[in-house]
Amino acid sequence: MTEPTTGSLRVNGATLHYEVRGRGPLLLLIPGGAGGAASFDGMADGLAAAYTVATYDPRGMSRSTLDDPGAAQQVAEHADDALRILDLLSPGEPARVFGSSSGAIAALHLLTAHPERVERLVAHEPPVVEVLPDAREHRALIARVQETLHTEGLMPAMAVFAAGLKKDGANGETTEAEAEIQLPPQAAARAERTMANLPYFVGRIVPGFMSYAPDVHRLEALSDRLVLACGQDSRGELPYRSAAFLAEHLGTELLHFPGGHTGLTTHPAAFGALLREAFRP
Repeated sequence: MTEPTTGSLRVNGATLHYEVRGRGPLLLLIPGGAGGAASFDGMADGLAAAYTVATYDPRGMSRSTLDDPGAAQQVAEHADDALRILDLLSPGEPARVFGSSSGAIAALHLLTAHPERVERLVAHEPPVVEVLPDAREHRALIARVQETLHTEGLMPAMAVFAAGLKKDGANGETTEAEAEIQLPPQAAARAERTMANLPYFVGRIVPGFMSYAPDVHRLEALSDRLVLACGQDSRGELPYRSAAFLAEHLGTELLHFPGGHTGLTTHPAAFGALLREAFRP
């Protein structure tokens, strides 16, 4: 693996850690979940053969620190962070953008707020549950996750969350061990950092992002530069349902990537190859 060039960028209320590899047009990778920039380690080198590949730890994750560690997290502010990275590395030029999960939600907001900066966006399983007809049920799920986090702790909250993401929204019991299996598989060197991010992810990112309602009318006008994508193994799960419903509403084709919700870490080579194809003119 090629060591990236790293840097830090001051943004409103935070300092972002970012990484850059390769040369060519800019491709910004926005991570989701609790993995940060390291989520892309398995495929960044392959993409860097054709692009200047940039990624970063979202504010509050891993090496990107918050001025106020207790600050609530808003999608618009995370999207503005992505914009600041684009302004730093590709000033005045539209870029290709990929976002996964919560990172895909931030990317959708970036597209609607600053379409002139995004040439093409591939959004992989953004859990924009507010677009679904049964959104009320998913609001109740997020409330249960937060209540469990505050009364019982992290792993019981993860179990409730994992159960709510299951196929067809099943709410069966999930053991603590199963909740851990739901996490993106990480190399040993990254596992500790990922686990350290989990309380912030569950307590701040999950409620802040899964209550976000995208500007669907704006996305309709921009649908020619938006690709909604899902994992071929995650059909029926909540993030898949959200992305598929949005794609159907927009009248666009849903692109299927290998693996499930965390396919970029479980199938990095095949995932990266398909992503290159998705960005070809």
